[in-house]
Amino acid sequence: MVTKLRSRPENLGQKLRQIRIDLTLSPLQLIRRLGFEDSMHVGRISEYERGLREPPLQVLLAYARFARVHLENLIDDDLDLPARLPGTAPYHRYGHERSHG
Repeated sequence: MVTKLRSRPENLGQKLRQIRIDLTLSPLQLIRRLGFEDSMHVGRISEYERGLREPPLQVLLAYARFARVHLENLIDDDLDLPARLPGTAPYHRYGHERSHG
């Protein structure tokens, strides 16, 4: 049986760094804003941004919600982040209204 490994998004680290820089946060501030201050060391942010480690899904979702971008924009190398952050993706959990389109 051959198992096909999932490929890592090549631009993910760069996008995560862009979110942090555009929102003018230090790695420690970002961890606090994402809600992981009790479970994540500040060095982990650098590992994510440099592509040394891939964030777990719950961390990616926290980034997407915090930056108000669609998760797809983070993980799809063919998509860019919005030119302006935070974006406009509606995430109700973080106090933003859902669109009832």
